[in-house]
Amino acid sequence: MKKTLLYSLLTFLCIACTAQVDYSNDSLRVVNAEWSIDTLEGFYLKRYHFGEGSLFCSAQNLCLIEIPAKSHRRLAFSYDTLLTEVSALAGRNNAYAAINGTFFDMDLGNPICYLRIDGNSVGENTPGKNDSVNRKYYQYASIALRSGRPALVVPDSNRLWEEGLKDSNIMTSGPMLLIDGMPTPMRDDRTFVTNRHNRTALGMKADGTTILLVADGRFKHKAEGLSLTELQRVMRWLGCIDAINLDGGGSTTMYVHDKPHDGVVNYPSDNRTFDHEGQRPVSNAILVL
Repeated sequence: MKKTLLYSLLTFLCIACTAQVDYSNDSLRVVNAEWSIDTLEGFYLKRYHFGEGSLFCSAQNLCLIEIPAKSHRRLAFSYDTLLTEVSALAGRNNAYAAINGTFFDMDLGNPICYLRIDGNSVGENTPGKNDSVNRKYYQYASIALRSGRPALVVPDSNRLWEEGLKDSNIMTSGPMLLIDGMPTPMRDDRTFVTNRHNRTALGMKADGTTILLVADGRFKHKAEGLSLTELQRVMRWLGCIDAINLDGGGSTTMYVHDKPHDGVVNYPSDNRTFDHEGQRPVSNAILVL
């Protein structure tokens, strides 16, 4: 009886808290947060921890890299046939910073979204079980690097669409979060969208500034993680007009050269401990050179 009453009370409090979420207040909390800012050579590292209940009625930990449009820093993609930690992929390429990239097969190690690096295709869009023509939900957005600067493009449903692009460096992921300043419709029938997870995203401001964001997750009272709709809102509040979702969950990692903890500035969750030691080996990353 006591357990039933306790469960009912917790359920009521959860529903009440959710009902009281005021997104206008949340937007102000993000915009007006006293971010910890490291001014680095050609980019900024910004970090902020939102205490329990203070953002989307939850605790959140956000880290972002901001690369001004006039910066000499450029992006590149990195890939290895063997799963490798983001910090190691960054180190072997002398990168100043890095985040994890697109989705991959954890058993086989290969990307399951299209990936082209320096003109060589190293990943294909894995077809669905019952549909070998159309692409999966997380394959409906692409990053093309043009002189090291990202351009976000939206593929059509044809699974082989990227093969017609002339760009030497292309990474497909998804879904798109923002297009021309407007949020894209999100499916409400998939836990991939509705549940809170660690998230990684790339966004562009109107002035050409690039935003690389990681949101930690899977730590209920410290960093719960974001739904895709919440991630969409955060990217918009940060000033992005275009934004793409990347691989998340245990893959979510941000590396910055010469920072403590071997450069890992967020709290990767693969060791189930809220520290900087839980990197998951991944197949690919986005580098800041």
